[in-house]
Amino acid sequence: MKREWSKKSFKSIQAGILGMSLLGLAACGTKEETTAPTVSDSKSLTIGEMEAKAKKEGSINSVGMPNTWANWGETWDDVTKKYNLKHTDTDLSSAEEIAKFESEKENATADIGDVGISFGPIAEKKGLTLPYKTSHWDEIPKWAKDDKGNWVVGYQGTIAFLTNKKLVKNPPKSWDDILKGDYKVTIGDVQRGAQNQMGVLAAAIAYGGNESNIKPGLDYFAKLAKQGRLSLTDAKPANIEKGEVEVAIVWDFNALSYAEQINRDQFDVSIPKEGSVVSGYTTIINKYAKHPYAAMMTREYILSDEGQINLAKGFARPIRDVQLPKEVADKLLPKEQYTNAKPVQDSKAWEKTASTLPQLWQEEVLVNVK
Repeated sequence: MKREWSKKSFKSIQAGILGMSLLGLAACGTKEETTAPTVSDSKSLTIGEMEAKAKKEGSINSVGMPNTWANWGETWDDVTKKYNLKHTDTDLSSAEEIAKFESEKENATADIGDVGISFGPIAEKKGLTLPYKTSHWDEIPKWAKDDKGNWVVGYQGTIAFLTNKKLVKNPPKSWDDILKGDYKVTIGDVQRGAQNQMGVLAAAIAYGGNESNIKPGLDYFAKLAKQGRLSLTDAKPANIEKGEVEVAIVWDFNALSYAEQINRDQFDVSIPKEGSVVSGYTTIINKYAKHPYAAMMTREYILSDEGQINLAKGFARPIRDVQLPKEVADKLLPKEQYTNAKPVQDSKAWEKTASTLPQLWQEEVLVNVK
């Protein structure tokens, strides 16, 4: 399949890449030829030609894409074999990924990252992204991509409850259920992670709020804090296995994955009945990437049928409408649980709200933690 680059993309690439000194390779004292996309060589490259360039680069360095998250491990196995690449990952939050891109710039050690959808436009505005539209671009919902290819959602997540049934006799099925409970609720660090911030938005939506009005969500968690029931422990498998997490508010794919890793029968996973939020994680390719073609081909693979099925094996719902193998589909939550779960309706409003949420969380919720 032939890949065409638009004139707008040429200008973006020219502005973002031609100013780099051979992608920083010269600064490292090497004479290795760069394969960075340029105006002259990217007008009509086929996928095969881009694959060849990726193989020549030989490496792909990611951030925020660890093996245990959304089955990235199997995807990296496939990507490294397909393009003959060596791979490393540094597990960072969405905010930390962008900070890394920005601080390192021409000395980039990361080629591609996976961030919450609200962080994609932030990276774009900071001038840190390299545009690339995959061959499946037209199949991606409008809410899940920008018009220039700077970011694109690879998989969806819906905020869910993960309950350890050994510690909680009546697993909550709704936000109201949680308020009536006597257990601690873990949400993690709202000041850093997209998953945690979306947990607040999901609660806000359930009580009449939206992307512009996060107050109902803040009020909800302030109530839990005043009750002495808000836990800021990270909902990680190690902490869950040690019994440090009673109920966690996490993405559905993380809830299912953690339960599977420990003991599926020990846990209940539910989408809150009153309402929840559907969002996604988007790949951002570093404008200063040392291995830009490897990064672009990684995005290409993520959005392929095989890549989408890999993500579903990690319990993440694909962003494309692909046919999942029955054994994979059967491990996902029933569709009826998602009746009141809605995608982010106003991404620009949420981007603005998300930028103020860390301070609001400190002022209105954390001050009440006992």
